[in-house]
Amino acid sequence: MLLTLTRCTHTSNSKSASTDSTSTLHQTVPAAGSFDGNINGKAIALYTLKNKNGAEATITNYGGRLVSLLVPDRKQKLTDVVLGYDSLKSYQKKGEPYFGAIIGRYGNRIAKGKFVLDGKPYQLQVNDGVNTLHGGFDGFYAQIWAAKKSDEQTLELNYLSKDNEGGYPGNLNVKVTYKLTDDNALMIIYSAVTDKATVVNLTNHAYFNLNGAGNETITDHLLTIEADSYTPVDKTLIPTGKIEKVSGTPFDFTKPTLIGARINDKNEQLEYGKGYDHNFVLRTGAGLRKVATVMSPKTGISMEVLTEEPGIQFYSGNFLTGKDQDGKGKVSYGHRSAFCLETQHFPDAPNQPSFPATVLRPGKTYKTVTIYKFSALK
Repeated sequence: MLLTLTRCTHTSNSKSASTDSTSTLHQTVPAAGSFDGNINGKAIALYTLKNKNGAEATITNYGGRLVSLLVPDRKQKLTDVVLGYDSLKSYQKKGEPYFGAIIGRYGNRIAKGKFVLDGKPYQLQVNDGVNTLHGGFDGFYAQIWAAKKSDEQTLELNYLSKDNEGGYPGNLNVKVTYKLTDDNALMIIYSAVTDKATVVNLTNHAYFNLNGAGNETITDHLLTIEADSYTPVDKTLIPTGKIEKVSGTPFDFTKPTLIGARINDKNEQLEYGKGYDHNFVLRTGAGLRKVATVMSPKTGISMEVLTEEPGIQFYSGNFLTGKDQDGKGKVSYGHRSAFCLETQHFPDAPNQPSFPATVLRPGKTYKTVTIYKFSALK
């Protein structure tokens, strides 16, 4: 028997919204009209996917961004668990932190924006200190995708990344499909083909808070990551090339652990990232497998992450400042008020021969699947 789900709204104008054990934060989906627009002659719109349980995923074709994701909590109230904005204009502002975006052509960082492929050097756009982050200034997060809603639960997005866009070689045809399944899972299917050898690493940059988007913290969430090792970084957050064990360190999430339990420990790696902002080396397995679980004791919402990728970037929202006051419902998103679990190949892999390869050649198809699956504990 299906339970009736109730959507609760939050309309606070305060800078930060907090909850206690009996009060949960719920938010409305942004109005579709606030996303209607036209950029370089291409129409922008908002698309909503719904499953039979009443769960909803709202996506804009500007950057392929996941704008809201409503899932039931332990009281069967729909809770928006991803951060975002109420309007297209806010997503276009300088310094916006990639909320909910499709990330490419290369997710995460490439050292000094340089790599060599088949003996030829390439220089990318440098947009993160001395490095390239998330594809540079012309990354997929800022592009307009062709959108087709094939049914109430599926949205297909297509984009042609032209040769030398952002400095990357090859015309890359990309397709990303969002599918909201009837077991309250958001499936993201990525595929791409190229006409010239290139590097590809696609992911999604959703910022989650299982207490509800706009809640002041995620440090009370319990996190498990199926990884015995991680890739330490230098002070610019580029992997050193080493793979180190998590055992005995603040990076050990092999058992359910509060995100905030060791986040402020005196540790050079935590100091570099101002908290967690690291790639975890996932345990190997055949095909799609569960690689992480997060649970909010407040709402009872649990999220499982399944992927085919070899790594996952755990980011604890360290660079959110709370100064941005145009989040959904006019809520500011403060320090560590969200986390990201970005499935991926490793950062800077084009410059690290020991890391899993990210080269895509003509005649081959890049394809990978990631699933964020939600349930609610009683």
